[in-house]
Amino acid sequence: MAKQFDVVVIGAGPGGYIAAIRAAQLGMSVACIDAWSTSDGKPAPGGTCTNVGCIPSKALLQSSEHYEQAGSHFAEHGIEVKGLGLKLDTLIGRKDTVVTQNNDGILYLFKKNKVTFFHGKGSFVAQVDGGWSIKVSGTSDEDLVAKHVVVATGSAPRELPGLPFDEKKILSNDGALRLTAVPKKMGVIGAGVIGLELGSVWRRLGAEVTILEAMPDFLPVADQQVAKEALKAFTKQGLNIQTGVKIGEVKTTSKAVTVPYTDASGAEQSMAVDSLIVSIGRVPHTDGLGVETVGLKLDERGFIVVDDDCRTNLNNVWAVGDVVRGPMLAHKAEEEGVAVAESIAGQHGHVNYAVIPNVLYTSPEIAWVGRNEQQLKTEGVAYKAGSFPFMANGRARALGDTTGFVKVLADAKTDEVLGVHIVGPMASELISEAVTIMEFRGAAEDIARICHAHPTLSEAMKEAALAVDKRTLNF
Repeated sequence: MAKQFDVVVIGAGPGGYIAAIRAAQLGMSVACIDAWSTSDGKPAPGGTCTNVGCIPSKALLQSSEHYEQAGSHFAEHGIEVKGLGLKLDTLIGRKDTVVTQNNDGILYLFKKNKVTFFHGKGSFVAQVDGGWSIKVSGTSDEDLVAKHVVVATGSAPRELPGLPFDEKKILSNDGALRLTAVPKKMGVIGAGVIGLELGSVWRRLGAEVTILEAMPDFLPVADQQVAKEALKAFTKQGLNIQTGVKIGEVKTTSKAVTVPYTDASGAEQSMAVDSLIVSIGRVPHTDGLGVETVGLKLDERGFIVVDDDCRTNLNNVWAVGDVVRGPMLAHKAEEEGVAVAESIAGQHGHVNYAVIPNVLYTSPEIAWVGRNEQQLKTEGVAYKAGSFPFMANGRARALGDTTGFVKVLADAKTDEVLGVHIVGPMASELISEAVTIMEFRGAAEDIARICHAHPTLSEAMKEAALAVDKRTLNF
């Protein structure tokens, strides 16, 4: 006898587990299916984000930052460190502990909210009376029937053609998070979020890191003033970043990985490294979902086709997160998960895609929301710009981290904030103020008139807003 639910969610990443919890809060009977496992076979909900993405990478970034601070910056604070060493197994072990805590936290939240969890792979079987027949293939097979199905199966790392991941020498984000030794030389293909963050981790721990990027410009999705400042900082730290390159046929041996490439000038080059991280994007994960069986529509790139409310072409079947259009961000998936659960409950779920923040957890951190200067110029929007450097911020000086600035872009007539771009300390936290202002369609003057605590990094946001009207107080 199949088990009946109002909602079955396939996938327990940020979009899936949040959708399941919100649906349960709204009084529905909910099941969530997820196949991630620990090394000993236990359930590991949380998807890519918790297991091999956001959470473990931030744990390693924090540990590697401590290591670099102790080796290079403690002395200026009068702190002497002698015999500094690195126990990589302990560092990786701490990362694994953080991941497990998050896995267990999600299982606890399922129990707290009365979400039934099934450990296994979920797939469509057929449309039946009462909704959709879903099969769970796992340690014990189960047959479920759901009135509504939410697909939240996430994404997988994209391989270079002819170069599969072996997670020993050719690494995806997964393998790059569990190396057992610091490579002497590391190559990274792709200067996006993953490449820059993981490249930063291993550079701090002692690797000589070269990042090759096919695009002619560094971080073209960011405001170019921010991108230039970040590139200057990363280069000073020792990251060798080359843009406008064309990768040739990569060769691997037991000793090295050889990457031939043509540089931006057209010259033939070759790079020999111990490990190569390939971070050239991600692809939607629908393998084994049974999309053909029920006629779930995919687009030409393999994403599940959805409307503005995350409805698919099938009745009462929804999809959220990396497996649909839009930025592949955990917080975007969460917002979609909540919106879908509320829509199923008859409410008006909504996601404002115009104010989803983007963050790179490098040092300096990079964060932005809204449109950048390039976009505003292309669109012919009249705007005002104001910026303020952390060099002139008292808290940044006290922290010993004065790299970067805050930049506010506002409509030339109405003063409505159109975009905020930050490169510098704690940019990931500072961007939330900008998101809030923009969600309520606030003006630069609103930020400028709000009292900010002193001394804080957030004062740089206030000063950048003042700069829009050319009236900064501290620069």
